Amino acid sequence: MFKTIKDDIECIFERDPAAKSRFEVLTCYPGLHALILHRAAHALWGMGLWWLGRFIAHVSRFLTGIEIHPAAKIGHRVFFDHAMGVVVGETAEIGDGCTIYQGVTLGGTSLYKGAKRHPTLGRDVVVGAGAKVLGGFDVGDGARIGSNAVVTKPVPKGATAIGNPARIIESQAKGPERHDNVQASAGERSLAEASRVTALASAENLSAQNQQEQSAFSAYGITQADDPVAQSIKELSDRALEQDRLIQALQTQLASLQRQANR
Repeated sequence: MFKTIKDDIECIFERDPAAKSRFEVLTCYPGLHALILHRAAHALWGMGLWWLGRFIAHVSRFLTGIEIHPAAKIGHRVFFDHAMGVVVGETAEIGDGCTIYQGVTLGGTSLYKGAKRHPTLGRDVVVGAGAKVLGGFDVGDGARIGSNAVVTKPVPKGATAIGNPARIIESQAKGPERHDNVQASAGERSLAEASRVTALASAENLSAQNQQEQSAFSAYGITQADDPVAQSIKELSDRALEQDRLIQALQTQLASLQRQANR
């Protein structure tokens, strides 16, 4: 019990730059208090003392502003940052190392008793401020839920969900492989075809990099990837710049050919 509390304090002290001391974390962080009270309520719930467990959860909600059902399962080193207005439902599960910001709801979309109605968060998941994760599905390890997102379907491991309704942005890890394959196949073609394919591969790589930058996770703010109009304009601008570069290259080649023909 004391080791678990110590781990929770260390977790908060490591992740929150505003924490000045471990004593401050122990005495002034409602997220930590909510976790301690929840563990007591969860233990009582498991022993069949349902009213007492629910009453402790009610007291915890009054003291901290965080509502966690005593049947919910919460792992180790979970950080409720600020966390005012957080709601965690009965069948919700939160994995080790997760970070939950204020205003988050881990809720359900059905009213069937005994069913898995609330989400399961894997390890090291971050749920941004104001996000709503609704339903009995899994959120994979290392996934990110953007601020104010409304998620109603599974989120793959390492992916990011943003917007309302949430859009899933997969990891960009496979991007460089594709680029290398295109470059390798380009060497087997004619010089003109190789130039065209290389240019297209360069444009695709640039677009992938832009998407990766735009999809950088922000737990509080709205990323540029949340605005499809701005994203489309940027992609069009990048393509226009690439076309200008290709046209200039063609003009240089034509001028060189013309000079050779005039000799």
